[in-house]
Amino acid sequence: MHTLADLRAGRLAGIERLDLSCGLEQFPPEIFELADTLRVLNLSGNALDQLPDDLYRLDRLEVLFASENRFTELPSALGRCKRLSMIGFKANRIEHIPAQALPAHLRWLILTDNHLESLPEQLGHCSDLQKLMLAGNRLRSLPASLANCDRLELLRIASNRLDTLPDWLLSMPALAWLAHAGNPFSTCPAPARIRRIPWRQLTVSQQLGEGASGIIQQGQWQSEEGSRPVAIKLYKGELTSDGSPLDEMQACMAAATHPQLIDVLGEITDHPEQRRGLVMGLIDPEWSNLAGPPSLDSCTRDCYPADLTLDLPALMRLATGIAAVTAHLHARSLTHGDLYAHNILWQPDGRCLLGDFGAAAFHPAAAQAQALERIEVRAFGIFLQELLDRCPAASDESRLQTLAQACRQDQVLARPAMHEVHRLLLQLSEA
Repeated sequence: MHTLADLRAGRLAGIERLDLSCGLEQFPPEIFELADTLRVLNLSGNALDQLPDDLYRLDRLEVLFASENRFTELPSALGRCKRLSMIGFKANRIEHIPAQALPAHLRWLILTDNHLESLPEQLGHCSDLQKLMLAGNRLRSLPASLANCDRLELLRIASNRLDTLPDWLLSMPALAWLAHAGNPFSTCPAPARIRRIPWRQLTVSQQLGEGASGIIQQGQWQSEEGSRPVAIKLYKGELTSDGSPLDEMQACMAAATHPQLIDVLGEITDHPEQRRGLVMGLIDPEWSNLAGPPSLDSCTRDCYPADLTLDLPALMRLATGIAAVTAHLHARSLTHGDLYAHNILWQPDGRCLLGDFGAAAFHPAAAQAQALERIEVRAFGIFLQELLDRCPAASDESRLQTLAQACRQDQVLARPAMHEVHRLLLQLSEA
């Protein structure tokens, strides 16, 4: 994090990224002195409610973050920034988006946790748009013009006030990651039957990690059957970029058991702070994430270790395992919504576990189930191609390449069902 004192003293000359979070109520004019080099400007965590009209003077600016401020309108000045492609205004008070606030080359727009009730039709003119994050607003509809955004791959519309999921949305050719839980149209079946585990039976030893939806701790569960080590996830009540943590919890319980899922042992009851939580199987620390999440540059593509190389047996085991668990979820009227390598724990021999149900959702209507599942098939096709790109031995496996292409084809309903993908991978593994 940089300081205002360093900025004013000229000690930041030549930097490409500026991070300022120091209670700012006004845009520091000294930022313009960085115009020759500044690409990324992060003003999150301040008290700003406007930006200067001449923001376009930062003519190299590509990324602007202004989350957790006091904006009530997306600043029109953004639209005049010629290179600006990524905008993040999460957790403000934004009620309105002027059409002129949308830059010509907008690629990634984050407006999670605001007060939006509608979006401008001009959003559909943003032909480069790939990632649109709108969870936690008050949207009652989506502009039909969004159907023109042929490059849109990731859409978060969970926890809004949408009465229907538009049919045009389900035919968008590039869409692969969709989160839509927590809307009036969303259906949530009767709560899954799951063991109830009183908090008094749990002893917490250490924190294992913390994500957007909750904290995971290692602990011990003392039940009538004896004592066993477990992972304890306590959910936050706060909105995440994907939606509500409690919707995630419902999806985790509904997913039930599968060899490629972390075991959910029970739901926590009688927590002293009335927090919701799950008790899960403890994963050996030798398991690791297959990839890192997308970067500012990659936008919708995971970042794999540069030296990662797979042999063909490991690739087949990985692909078959993830196809199997995704087909399992679809059979239970669930989509994962975030089928990415960074949400997969793995071992070098190809064993794998699919985690992070933050974007998961139940099918809202039987008539839309097939299209929703085929959208996720595209995400699998992207994942499969990423594996193939890291497996030298796969260059001769034309059937795998053909399968990856079939899963990614533009015609949504022409893609194979996930159970068909799994069956074909099993056949190829046995050949």
